[in-house]
Amino acid sequence: MSPNASTGPPETGGGVRSVKSAERTIAVLEYLSSAKEACSLRDVSTALGMPRASGYALLTTLVNTGWLETDGVGRYQIGIRALRAGAAYVERDDVVQRAQPVMNELNAELDETVHLARLDGSEVVYLATNISRHSLAVVSRPGRRLPSWATGLGKAILAERPWEEVDELLPETLEPRTTHTITDRAALCGELQEIRRRGYAVDEQESTIGLRCFAVALHFGSAVPNEALSCSIPLVRLSPEREEVIVASLLRARTRITS
Repeated sequence: MSPNASTGPPETGGGVRSVKSAERTIAVLEYLSSAKEACSLRDVSTALGMPRASGYALLTTLVNTGWLETDGVGRYQIGIRALRAGAAYVERDDVVQRAQPVMNELNAELDETVHLARLDGSEVVYLATNISRHSLAVVSRPGRRLPSWATGLGKAILAERPWEEVDELLPETLEPRTTHTITDRAALCGELQEIRRRGYAVDEQESTIGLRCFAVALHFGSAVPNEALSCSIPLVRLSPEREEVIVASLLRARTRITS
């Protein structure tokens, strides 16, 4: 063996060695936070390629510290400490603090659901939501993740980037959420060009059937935008006149948030 060869764990940025137990803990929390229902030890171990004995010890530790909860019959889900950590992130986020008062007013003005989201990898993460008072309303809780190419929010942000960067960012296969989701790269490239020209994005039932979403990217100085603001409305309440009002209100709200 070469005298310069390393037999220890790999190093991360800055020459700091990664901690395997910490990586596993993060992997478990991320897996369970994205799961639609509580998961078993077998689910977690299989998904993460983790020995069941190690998985059980880690899950038990996370339950005992409040990061996970268990139903008593061997199924696990995110616990209250994860909620506290997520809430602390949102409460201290500068963009959320700047946007929330304007979102409150926009929600009251339009009486439709208003969202703020941020690009994270190839997905958008919802940071804040003001829900409509209508009985037929859109609900996307903060922390929810959706494919950027299938949402107005995501497309508004992607449209501000060169296509080469977008193409590299997105997964090889663009999985559909509905039959309306754009899954062809050439078609998506054309859509993003149209969004740049128009100044706002439209989700034409690409994420949820029966729902149209209008979104605008939030520009802060010269930085490439990572956040977007949107208004979602069921098609049964939408007319061409209503659409014009919503788009105009979103554009005014963007100016107020980013000024």
